[in-house]
Amino acid sequence: MNNKAQIICIGDELLIGQVENTNASWLALKLTELGFWVEKIVTVSDKYNDIISAFKNASENVNLVIVTGGLGPTNDDITKNVLCDFFKTGLKRNKEIENHISTIFNKRNLPITDLNLQQADLPENCDVLFNELGTAPGMAFKQNSFVLVSLPGVPFEMKNIFEKQLNVYLKNHFNLPQIFSQTVMTSGIAESFLADKIKLWENKLKDNNLSLAYLPQPGIVRLRITANQNCVNGLDQINNSIDELYKIIPDKIFAVGDIKLEEFIGKLLIENNKTVSTAESCTGGTIAQLLTSVSGSSKYFKGSVVAYSNDIKTDILKVNKEEIVKYGAVSEQVVIQMANNIREIFKTDYSIAISGVAGPDGGTDEKPVGTVWIAIASQKNIIAHKFMFGNDRVRNILRASITSLDMLRKSIID
Repeated sequence: MNNKAQIICIGDELLIGQVENTNASWLALKLTELGFWVEKIVTVSDKYNDIISAFKNASENVNLVIVTGGLGPTNDDITKNVLCDFFKTGLKRNKEIENHISTIFNKRNLPITDLNLQQADLPENCDVLFNELGTAPGMAFKQNSFVLVSLPGVPFEMKNIFEKQLNVYLKNHFNLPQIFSQTVMTSGIAESFLADKIKLWENKLKDNNLSLAYLPQPGIVRLRITANQNCVNGLDQINNSIDELYKIIPDKIFAVGDIKLEEFIGKLLIENNKTVSTAESCTGGTIAQLLTSVSGSSKYFKGSVVAYSNDIKTDILKVNKEEIVKYGAVSEQVVIQMANNIREIFKTDYSIAISGVAGPDGGTDEKPVGTVWIAIASQKNIIAHKFMFGNDRVRNILRASITSLDMLRKSIID
């Protein structure tokens, strides 16, 4: 079966669209990086027959199955019972897990119930994958050349177990090929325009036994370059290709390696001993949230004013009332004042100001939904640009926020 893998996600909430299945895409990427071929991703209900049927079908076709979900303390969480039947074993109380669960509840001053403690009842023939962030441990089963791993459905718990324990477990149990890959982070260019601009470079990759995957998100396109098994000196080939790519789109690449734009900007600000503040209207604090999502951001982020109403723009940010009346809140004149004034108020080296029409209401013929003005101020200068995004409010907010951060990046490195 040559290291074929399948991902099975359990939960009615996934099938009805109540919860987005982010676990599947994350696991598929991680398994691919390890050298597995992910043959299928299956989502099943919480029903016994559906789960055990999925296990049986997978065991006949692949040699690794990763299962997520169904490990909670409620009656609809039956994954452990299905696993016991499938692997013909029974449950046994694991004292280490029981103590861990008790410690979690005691620290939070919460009463502990028998249902909670039952999460320490584990199949006797499984290898326990400790869950330091939650109460449901992961479980690994090995039967000849077949391995099934059951992980909690809570994304941050699942990811922690995978990164800290399952990664090594899989490397020890499978003969995995050495995979060379690298990610190039780009911003400020749409996927279709990027593909057109680098098409000759992409064709050359294929000649060198390299493959390219486009991984887009609002405002960002990740380019993942992978050397296949026929590639000689794969890592060198990848690095040489990245050097060539820099010559084609030097201003669009912000990092090599899978790093978020807000993390990269944080490193830039720390390296340059600079600080930043934000004045936000249409993004409602999203830029500040992105910046402060990075550990250590207190070293460079001073604060933000969410000036959603014109009163806040004039009273707090001291924007000229007459100019708002004359040009409108969504204008170059207003965002320039917002950027200059917030930088002065918070005494920062840089500032970001943004005002726009996020939608779906509020647009006019002159300023339709998706119109956004962004300004970046520094001691050296101030730049302001107008953008036309789309009609979707959520995407407009995120794209505007990422675009703002990209403008800040360019201002820092100029």
